[in-house]
Amino acid sequence: MQHLIRTDDFTTEQILQVLRDAEHYLQGQFDPILKEKIIITLFFENSTRTKSSFEIAAKRLGAEVVHLDVQKSSTQKGESLVDTATNLDAMGPHAMIVRHAHAGVPNILAEHTHASIINAGDGAHAHPTQALLDLFTLRRHFGDVKGKKIAIVGDIKNSRVANSNIELLTRFGMEITLVAPPHFLPDSNLKMTHSLHDVIDDVDAIMSLRTQTERHSHQTYGSLKDYASDFCITQELVGNRDLILLHPGPVHRNIDIDDMMLKDPRCKVLEQVRNGVAIRMAVLKALIA
Repeated sequence: MQHLIRTDDFTTEQILQVLRDAEHYLQGQFDPILKEKIIITLFFENSTRTKSSFEIAAKRLGAEVVHLDVQKSSTQKGESLVDTATNLDAMGPHAMIVRHAHAGVPNILAEHTHASIINAGDGAHAHPTQALLDLFTLRRHFGDVKGKKIAIVGDIKNSRVANSNIELLTRFGMEITLVAPPHFLPDSNLKMTHSLHDVIDDVDAIMSLRTQTERHSHQTYGSLKDYASDFCITQELVGNRDLILLHPGPVHRNIDIDDMMLKDPRCKVLEQVRNGVAIRMAVLKALIA
C-alpha cells in the first residue's frame, strides 16, 4: 500500500501523471472511479482549504467520506493516536487523510495501518499536496519551470509548505532563494537573503508564507507590523514586474500580502485553491483507484 507522507514518496513519473490527471479534472472531466471506496479524514489541527478540498475531491470521484470529529473521539478519553488509527483501519477504509500539529504523526500511523495514509500537514515537517498544487499552478503559468526563479518569503524555518516545495520545486529544476529574517531561515544550501529588494528584479515568482506564530515557543519579531514593513508583498514593491505571486493560505492581509496585491491578476491565491481540488483528486486516484 502506497502512502503520501512527503513529496519524495512519489517518483517523478508518478508526479507527472498526477499533474496530467489534475489538468484533466480541472476541465470538469471526471468519473466516479472511487465509487465504493471509503476515506476517513482525521484533522487534529484546524483547516479550511485543505480539509474541504480533500472532501470535495473525494466526493467528485464518488468516494464516501467519513470525518472523525476529534473533539468527540476517543483520543479525548486518553486513547493513543496509534490505537485510534488501528481501530479505524480495522473498519476497512481505503485511505486516511491526516493533519496533526506534531511532525511525524502520519509516518507513524502509516506503520500501523493497511489504508493509504495521506499527509495533509504535520507540524513544520511536510505538506505534500500543497507543494503538488503549487507546482501545478506554476507549470500552468510558465509551462516548463526548469530554470525559473522563485523566492520563498517569510517564516520558512517553521513552514511545512516551504519544506515540501523546496524538495519538489528543486527536483523540477527551479532555482529557489529563501527570503526571511535570520531567525526564520533554516539550515540550507540554498541562496538566502534578508531583503526582498535583493531579489525582486531577478525572480519569476514569489511564494509568500504565513507567519507560523502557533509554532513559535516565544515571540520572535517585535510585532507583525514590524515584520510586514520588511516582508509584506505590496503592489508598490512589485510594481509592473512580470512575476506571479503564490500563498498557501490563510493570508494575513497586509502582513503577508497587502490588499491591493491580493486583487492583482498576478496573484494566484484563488487559482491555487481551485487547482488544489484537482490535484487532490489526482492523488486519490493514484493511491486508491
